[in-house]
Amino acid sequence: MEQSTNESFKQRDLRCVWHPCTQMHDHEQYPLIPIQRGQGIYLYDYDEKSYIDGISSWWVNLFGHHHPYLNQAITTQLQNLEHTLLAGFTHEPIITLSERLVEATPAGLDMCFYADNGSSAIEVALKLSFHAELLRSNVAKPLFASLQNSYHGETIGALSVGDVGLYKAIYAPLLLQNIVLPVPEDSSPSELKRAIEGAKAVFARNRGKICALVLEPLVQCAGGMRMHSAEFVCTLCMLAREEGIAIIFDEIAVGFGRTGSFFALEQCGVVPDYLCLSKGITGGYLPLSVVLLNRAVYELFYAPYQSNKNFLHSHSYTGNALAASVANAVFELFLRENTLETNRPKAAHIAQRLANLARFPIVKNPRQTGMIAAFDLNLSGRVGMEFYVRALALGVLLRPLGNVIYFMPPYIITIEEIDFVFDQIERILSELG
Repeated sequence: MEQSTNESFKQRDLRCVWHPCTQMHDHEQYPLIPIQRGQGIYLYDYDEKSYIDGISSWWVNLFGHHHPYLNQAITTQLQNLEHTLLAGFTHEPIITLSERLVEATPAGLDMCFYADNGSSAIEVALKLSFHAELLRSNVAKPLFASLQNSYHGETIGALSVGDVGLYKAIYAPLLLQNIVLPVPEDSSPSELKRAIEGAKAVFARNRGKICALVLEPLVQCAGGMRMHSAEFVCTLCMLAREEGIAIIFDEIAVGFGRTGSFFALEQCGVVPDYLCLSKGITGGYLPLSVVLLNRAVYELFYAPYQSNKNFLHSHSYTGNALAASVANAVFELFLRENTLETNRPKAAHIAQRLANLARFPIVKNPRQTGMIAAFDLNLSGRVGMEFYVRALALGVLLRPLGNVIYFMPPYIITIEEIDFVFDQIERILSELG
């Protein structure tokens, strides 16, 4: 019997590719899916089986695969310039993108420092906040603070300010000093008070030592899609500011419309000192990240050449022209298609279908913020992986976070396609339950 093209690619892959965030031994049991092409919300393997991309390919794909407008932006840019260093050079796409980012964010976020992935943006913000405080006050503050259950990336600095043991425990001897703050366990006033009082105590014990507070506003994505209120974010940031602690917002996953506003900070009433963006910034096409910051921080470093005032952080592909050109096209699509408004009825429909899942005994804590929905599977073992495999067989990509199942689709998904996904979720829940 002739081997399928899928099988051929699987065998070639497993001989030489080590996949990220994967125990490769699992592929003795769980499927490896070779993808040939994408179109809209669908991915297609080499046997032409389709999969709805229910997680936007790790939260990056905003407007679907093979989008003609985004394709054209890259194709047009490719005729002129693919890349040049950003040290001492510039180009129109990066200038235009920077102007758009500054215009789209509140006053006080005036300058753009680029990197090429989310973890690197966090590294930039950590280093900048430490260095800026040293220049401002001649005091080295050795500590950072972040939230319980947080995740900010997997490079050493970004890993340091996370709180998911699965990722960081083994590397503890290598990490920066970080303090973990409590978060509300639910939306009750008593839980809000408990978390805020806990933060006050931590800040008081470490007064004058904490450089910056790092948090994902509204949704802790890789930390299990835990969701917290704008009131919590606002109150916590006010406390930090009173203590002279800089605020770093990680909107790498939650930015660009995921929470219902263009940036989550709009719902929180907070302008951070540093805003980290990546993932959806290019619509899932190319790696790019940026840290927006206040001009006052920039001016601390602005001086005749001297080693202590140089911020020497760089990446070879910083400000890549192709990535910047498609990021500009993403901005244009938001305006042209009125994306935030067109998402509202979709988010409402997701909320309705999500609420219906509460009738399944194995579903725990269904929750939603904007175009992000999640629930926990109240079963032991690796039931999340079992759910994932069953969903793939039904044509839906829903890669879990442990036993957390989440749905974060491209914005072009239709109501009918949302219904198809939730029909499959309900079918699987019935089988598992």
